[in-house]
Amino acid sequence: QLQLVESGGGSVQPGGSLTLSCTTSTFTLDNSAIAWFRQVPGKAREGISCISPAGDYSNYAASVKGRFTISREKAKNLVKLEMNSLKPEDTAVYYCAEGHYCSAYLFRSEYDSWGQGIQVTVSD
Repeated sequence: QLQLVESGGGSVQPGGSLTLSCTTSTFTLDNSAIAWFRQVPGKAREGISCISPAGDYSNYAASVKGRFTISREKAKNLVKLEMNSLKPEDTAVYYCAEGHYCSAYLFRSEYDSWGQGIQVTVSD
């Protein structure tokens, strides 16, 4: 399994922006689909976005579509999640995950390796 590491989390006011990064030093991400999930206490982990290995296909949950953008920086071996117009309901622990393909369903079971998660808090 890959060791994935998330960075870029923190606290921001509603309407603000954050960019999360997912990377690994143990393997190239070029051959993997990468997804972002988030979880709040007491709720199931929610798939919010994924990107195909080639970067030519991406998918977003309805809750973030139009506000979040996923992209690859292959030279840096990382995947970014740019989060704009953040809302208090975006507060969660965010996880990146590695799998074989980016589907329309964003099922947790489609992904094999996970990061430890990083906190994002949106509040006044």
